Amino acid sequence: MADTKQVDESADAKQAAKAERKAARLAKQISAFAKQHGGAEGQIAYIGERGARIVLVGEDGGWGDLVAPSVAVAELAVGKAGVTVHETFDGEFAAKVKTGPYEWTRMAGIQVGGPKNG
Repeated sequence: MADTKQVDESADAKQAAKAERKAARLAKQISAFAKQHGGAEGQIAYIGERGARIVLVGEDGGWGDLVAPSVAVAELAVGKAGVTVHETFDGEFAAKVKTGPYEWTRMAGIQVGGPKNG
């Protein structure tokens, strides 16, 4: 019989290296967002098989999100970027988000009197 332990360890090492590279790319994007918006805070949410969503809110109220392949990669990325991470998206953290006309047309703007989409 062939020894599969070495093959498994090699595959695990490749997966770990791939996760590390993805986390580094995400951290670079998070850092760029934070720099552009005067700092940033985040929240990580599990989104099923797709992975984890990293929601970022800048000090200026700008916001955006990124998707990581797993919660572990998302946590590694925000850790590398050095942003504060919140357990939930509520309270003072959520109140920092500023929305504009685009968001109102995309998020139920029609129902609350916003402009109609197309």
